[in-house]
Amino acid sequence: MERTTCCVIGGGPAGMVLGLLLARAGVEVTVLEKHGDFLRDFRGDTVHPTTLQLLDDLGLAERFAELPQRRLSQVQLPIGPAGELFTFGDFKALKAKYNYIAMVPQWDFLDMLADAGKQEPTFTLRMNTEATELIRERGRVNGVRYRTADGETGELRATITVACDGRKSFVREMPELGLQDFPTPMDVRWFRVPRQTGDPAGGIGLIRERTFTAMFDRGDYFQVASIIGKGTDAEGRSRPIEELNERLARFFPWLAGRDLVRSWDDVKVLHVTLDRLRKWHVPGLLCIGDAAHAMSPVGGIGINLAVQDAVAAARHLAGPLREGRLERRHVAAVQRRRWPTTVLIQRLQRVIHENVISPALRGEIDFGDTARLPLPLRAVSNVPWLRRIPAYVLAYGAVRERPPKAALR
Repeated sequence: MERTTCCVIGGGPAGMVLGLLLARAGVEVTVLEKHGDFLRDFRGDTVHPTTLQLLDDLGLAERFAELPQRRLSQVQLPIGPAGELFTFGDFKALKAKYNYIAMVPQWDFLDMLADAGKQEPTFTLRMNTEATELIRERGRVNGVRYRTADGETGELRATITVACDGRKSFVREMPELGLQDFPTPMDVRWFRVPRQTGDPAGGIGLIRERTFTAMFDRGDYFQVASIIGKGTDAEGRSRPIEELNERLARFFPWLAGRDLVRSWDDVKVLHVTLDRLRKWHVPGLLCIGDAAHAMSPVGGIGINLAVQDAVAAARHLAGPLREGRLERRHVAAVQRRRWPTTVLIQRLQRVIHENVISPALRGEIDFGDTARLPLPLRAVSNVPWLRRIPAYVLAYGAVRERPPKAALR
């Protein structure tokens, strides 16, 4: 029989941050990651100021600075018939040490956290190991059953199991957790187009011709998110890829003449969901990150919220776990702490879905026609200091969590 104090399901940002913080606080923790490495095509490669400050607090800032990255300091919107670039959110106006969002390949970020964790004697990362089932005994979760890539099976018993394995986590199927789903009007296509010296930097958003497109500067390419109507991807793929490229060159003139998207095989689709569990915990189990609340990609803050969940969980659980006195109230405190932020951000995303995304997909909002700009956008364009508000929300979310003091170096 294998045993650990805390079993973390999933080696994504939330799982790795939680594992590292608990291990540094002296808690025995085992992270189970079903893949053999972190080399996957992540769409969310943003590291927000709250996470940058956390890395600084943990003494990892210098190591993080060595990773290949771009810094997103502003969000620009092409407005009017001429497409003049207007700064909607300016992170540089925020009075903080980290007044930017770092765009870093997520596999590099996770490798860095894994290397830091391996320096701790109570940290174990088991790759190629997939949690397949919870061990439930007498009304309590006492760990997981797992399967390795070699087909080996086993049990890992734990004082507390934390699900950090995303919106497709099998843990979410537990009826007592009460999954609540909200309708969403869109899906998102992700792809890359080449970037050249002299192209606009930072983030660029555009609503034109019933399409909402966002571009993120990744150095030698733009990462592009194209918002489409829910369930319309198959219809679009039935048309020639040249139509997509022609529309991109029309929307963003600096792309004209370039070899853009070669095939629909290079275009991935994210089926957007927005939901949350009514209860994030049962005896012996806690859910955080997307396992507790799947976020819309609006604002690109899902990873930031998941990491902040992990920080809050570590602060509430580290002491009781280390001292062998964990009670249900300590686990419940994590949800109480993070619930208001989750509800607030999801409510804001639903408002944006209803008042921006849906009208944009119907053609009621078009940045090429200033008369059809949303009122908040017109207000920001006329009052420059208001540009700090979207920058603050995108950069920090609602509440910054503090790690347990025992984890700081």
